[in-house]
Amino acid sequence: MAIHDTAIIHPAAIVEDGAVVGADCKIGPFAVVGPEVVLGDNCVLKSHAVVAGWTTIGDKTTIYPFASVGHAPQDLKFAGERTKLEIGSQNRIREGVTLNPGTLGGGNLTKIGNNNLLMVNAHIGHDCILGDNIVVANGVSLGGHVIVEDNVVLGGHSAIHQFCRIGTGAMLAGFAAVAEDVIPFGMAHGNRADLTGLNLVGLKRSGYDKSDINSLRAAFKDVFHQDTGTLQNRLTQALADYPESGLVAQMVAFAQSDTSRGLCTPKGR
Repeated sequence: MAIHDTAIIHPAAIVEDGAVVGADCKIGPFAVVGPEVVLGDNCVLKSHAVVAGWTTIGDKTTIYPFASVGHAPQDLKFAGERTKLEIGSQNRIREGVTLNPGTLGGGNLTKIGNNNLLMVNAHIGHDCILGDNIVVANGVSLGGHVIVEDNVVLGGHSAIHQFCRIGTGAMLAGFAAVAEDVIPFGMAHGNRADLTGLNLVGLKRSGYDKSDINSLRAAFKDVFHQDTGTLQNRLTQALADYPESGLVAQMVAFAQSDTSRGLCTPKGR
């Protein structure tokens, strides 16, 4: 066990032998830290937070009461393999959140980036990969193997099917049930979720150039609201029509990459 001498650990907390606790960490009463856990500097575990398994947590991450971090994945094929959960820096993991490590069949790793807010009772399943600056609202559920890119907002109680991808800057409405990939900066809602447009507010807040946003809006209409040719042909044509737009290139690259789930499109398309 390696506990930095500036860490503050409540006498009612349990920190098991082998755990690493960084400088200026604060571990509250009845919190539990397992023997393979590594906490970076300035981490806070509120009362009754539990961190188990082979789990690493970056600096300045706060875990709130009754969060369950690092316990065995909910996969019937899991047979006790040593798999990892990696959490970055400056994350806020609120009450009742569950975060599972990876599985042997999924690459052995669940990974959470930096500066994410995981709100009450959210569930991040095994082998999920999350980027940075993501808001995961109350009650959101991510099936295994889900990829969520940077700056995404997942509305309350939305659910994402296994192996789906949510592109950069996308936004899901509350209670959306997503069974297909959502393009970067797309907006989706409903059960099963349809693509309803672009997250224009998110684009503006991210500081993208107005001309690039306008190109993406035009390309979106060309790709998803035209009946000529196939979807793949329209994506290729959009790239040719807007060669200077980085946002269009990002949308096309995402939509044309390999996926096992198909692409979320507007209703009736």
